[in-house]
Amino acid sequence: MTAAEIRQKYLDFFRERGHVVIPSASLIPENDPTVLFTTAGMHPLVPFLMGEPHPEGRRLADVQKCIRTGDIDEVGDNRHLTFFEMLGNWSFGDYFKEEAIAWSFEFLTGREWMDLSPDRLFVTVFAGDEDAPRDEESIRLWKERFASVGLDAEAGERIFPYPKKENWWGPAGQTGPCGPDTEMFYDTTGDPDRETHLPGATEPSPCHPNCDCGRYVEVWNDVFMEYFKTEDGKYEPLSQRNVDTGMGLERMAMVMQGQPTVFETDLFRPLIAAIEERSGSRYGADEGTTRAMRIIADHVKAAVFIIGDPRGVSPSNVDQGYVLRRLIRRAVRYARQSGIEGRLLSSLAGRVIDIYGEAYPELVAKRERIVQELDDEEDRFGRTLQKGLQEAKKVGTRFAESEVIPGEAAFHLYETYGFPRELTEEVLAKPVDRERFDEEFRKHQELSRAGAERKFAGGLADRSERTVRMHTATHLLHEALRRVLGQHVEQRGSNITPERLRFDFSHPQKMTEEELKAVDDLVNEQIDRDLPVSFEMMSVEQAKQAGAIGLFEEKYEELDNRLKVYTVGDAETGVFSREICGGPHVEHTGQIGRFRIKKEQASSAGVRRIKAEIG
Repeated sequence: MTAAEIRQKYLDFFRERGHVVIPSASLIPENDPTVLFTTAGMHPLVPFLMGEPHPEGRRLADVQKCIRTGDIDEVGDNRHLTFFEMLGNWSFGDYFKEEAIAWSFEFLTGREWMDLSPDRLFVTVFAGDEDAPRDEESIRLWKERFASVGLDAEAGERIFPYPKKENWWGPAGQTGPCGPDTEMFYDTTGDPDRETHLPGATEPSPCHPNCDCGRYVEVWNDVFMEYFKTEDGKYEPLSQRNVDTGMGLERMAMVMQGQPTVFETDLFRPLIAAIEERSGSRYGADEGTTRAMRIIADHVKAAVFIIGDPRGVSPSNVDQGYVLRRLIRRAVRYARQSGIEGRLLSSLAGRVIDIYGEAYPELVAKRERIVQELDDEEDRFGRTLQKGLQEAKKVGTRFAESEVIPGEAAFHLYETYGFPRELTEEVLAKPVDRERFDEEFRKHQELSRAGAERKFAGGLADRSERTVRMHTATHLLHEALRRVLGQHVEQRGSNITPERLRFDFSHPQKMTEEELKAVDDLVNEQIDRDLPVSFEMMSVEQAKQAGAIGLFEEKYEELDNRLKVYTVGDAETGVFSREICGGPHVEHTGQIGRFRIKKEQASSAGVRRIKAEIG
């Protein structure tokens, strides 16, 4: 079964069960991102998990594009990916555990669906702790499902209870919705003997779904959001119980196509074949070659989706653009190590678009831009590598009398010029102090992850009063910029932390002091007027006629989705702004407090950035 067929069957299955199929949200979160990229299906839907009404109702299904970069250095093994698709079905205060588990089992084992053998399915549930009880309901429901096909399913044999670390989701920030989950695993061997030898072990041990041997592949996760974690760490019952599920398309394709890893599926084989042709090497020939080809294929795919997204970005030295640049340059490094000279990535981009173009037509529409951006960045990095070679020779001269190259010097070449340790050793014909290099590398990773965690915790996932006030202030800022600078101004991204708001917008030149003061004054004028803030559900056409600003993407036109439109002001006071947004917002602008622009600077070509705060 092809990946495209799995994707379509999943949507058809849930459409038949009363779910409205919604399009994938952008990879670049709009308005108030909690992360640089959309990392899971739930991120675009947080307001609705918290009780906001969704314009399409309480039962939804989707296939969400996702980017995760926290484990970028692990990509190349048999399971880590940067870009992936998450199939999800959602209940916002509608059905709960009974329906979710029954449908999960039916889709996986039903003859007209995935038709997997129930005997090779194993599940995990929450074991319980001082915060929440053992999930006996899920255990009972799974027993009933397996009994319906003649299988006994006792806890510890086919149903495995695990603690929070394995079977609990959330919250996204310090506070928020959360709850136990139940995960489904497929036994890739079908062998009734469940003993295994873990790496380094001298004796066999019983294998189980969370075993590290790789025998079991997680294919689905049902999250039951029934608690809210408070600021003091307590878990209270959630007013609206939700179901948030996810099935990784790549892993399901691996299972359905009988492949040992996701890289052998139809989602990667055309890319791997093209890399084999250019390099003259064979995938699987040795560990190094295989890993390099996987990294190139994964990173090119992620880069194509980031550039080709409706809110796509270009390579730069900040935020999403920095991640994109790192992905492209890492792919180029491994291409050079594999003996590939000249441009490679733009030709691979064509293969990516061929694989995904039908499901994501925005890639086809932006083919020319994708190719140009990849070519430009690959050429730019080629010049950087030349500078790195010159710097590496200086390092070699500086440590000519040493038997090894110091790890700090080698890491500087890696961080500044993209030189992996192996390339430094090859160029200088001398080993690098690997222990010290790895220590520097670990410190770099910790700083990067700490930054990502701060960014994640700083968005609206926690829905604190201050971030909500900041959120409404961005709407006022957006409209004020359009009135002062002109209607060409469009939002290009934003981020909110409890300390400040950041807003990116299209504008060709640096703002003058007079323009900044005019914007600042205009925002504060609306705050002083204490305008009402309200929202209304509108069709695309109604939103356009009402003058709402926002991205009217092709997907809205195709599906005629209803949108949530927030208005600042009313018929009595006069409307100041009207914008497509998921919320939440303050009820009156007077609740925001004093607004101050702290800095205006360039973000990327044709895009400016404002940082501001509220009193």
